[in-house]
Amino acid sequence: MEMIEQLFVMLKQAALALPQALLPAELYARYEGMLSLVIGISAILVFAPATMLFLTWMERKVVARMQKRYGPNRVGKFGALQPFADGIKMFMKEDIIPKAVDPLLHSLAPMVILIPAVMIFAVMPFGKDMILVDLNIAILFIMSISSIETIAILMAGWSSRNAYSLISSLRAAAQVISYEIPLGFSMVAVLMMAGSMSTLDIVLAQQGGWFVLTPWGFLGFLIFFLSGAAEVNRTPFDVPEAESELVAGFHTEYSGMKFGLFYMAEFLGAFAIAAFSITFFFGGWLDPFEPLLGFAILPSWLWFMLKTYVLVFVFFWFRGTLPRLRVDLLLNFAWKYLLPMALLNIPIAALWFYLPAGPIRWVAGWAIGGSLIFGMHQLLTYHRVKKLYGRYERPSRPVVTESVPLKS
Repeated sequence: MEMIEQLFVMLKQAALALPQALLPAELYARYEGMLSLVIGISAILVFAPATMLFLTWMERKVVARMQKRYGPNRVGKFGALQPFADGIKMFMKEDIIPKAVDPLLHSLAPMVILIPAVMIFAVMPFGKDMILVDLNIAILFIMSISSIETIAILMAGWSSRNAYSLISSLRAAAQVISYEIPLGFSMVAVLMMAGSMSTLDIVLAQQGGWFVLTPWGFLGFLIFFLSGAAEVNRTPFDVPEAESELVAGFHTEYSGMKFGLFYMAEFLGAFAIAAFSITFFFGGWLDPFEPLLGFAILPSWLWFMLKTYVLVFVFFWFRGTLPRLRVDLLLNFAWKYLLPMALLNIPIAALWFYLPAGPIRWVAGWAIGGSLIFGMHQLLTYHRVKKLYGRYERPSRPVVTESVPLKS
């Protein structure tokens, strides 16, 4: 098991062995860190497209099964080569640039939206000793780098000189900015309990138990996951790409591989939200059975991928079952529900921290925290539900009258 656990670490060491053999010892010692970083970046640049290809195939198969269809089944076994066929088609399609567009911004937007989606993998702990850069401000890095998406979407919509694209980009900007706030506040409780902004330290802080098993962790996970789904425009928050209203959204005027880059950024963003949800609330790469059995059942990187793909499946489940939200309801959900709940979650986490460890913390914490969460939920939703049902009048029962026989 130890060999499988360290498989990718050994591959990295084998890749470093070649320059170590060719370069003088003093020169290799000077540039060893840089070479290690280059190998890690190269691995991410291979992993990101491979993940996107698999996710496109997985989504089409999962949604097809939910809709009683087969999905891709012609190209390769079980349609496994369909993503490669789609990729070849993207490369071969003509890059059509409308006459009225701003050519510079129109060409830069797909690249600007993809770069942050790939860079965010640098602070993702894929397994034990499997993180490219262990930043002590990783949370700030994630929040700042993901905000660039808004600029890229506005660039794409404005430069297209298309009313549909512009409306879509403005919707997307409002949506991303709105949901970034509850998403950020949902991580405050995690930082309070872990005492660090490092993703690696957050994982190690959950060795005594996953954060999601606590009341503040459960609420924080729901807020983080739903806000993340809205940030990457996944169903039911895909209002900027509402094809029934806006043709194809902010990338209406894009074709060929430029459109493929937008597509790739969306899937990588969905994978990143699922992966960081696992990292912050589900113990990351930690084996849930190791404390009970005393040994690891699976390597850490495999646990991380299994947990992540469970949440990725939930994203696809949403798409197959939930209708798209109206834009005003979508923004109301962020400002009038998720944000107050995220702010409430912070004192609940503080209460949990100061309660004495043991059964008292679990009983009192869940009782008080659960009551506060339920009370806030009722407070935020009661008047809306009452207003919704107040619009409809209960139909009155028709009066039954005796029938009068007709005279012949």
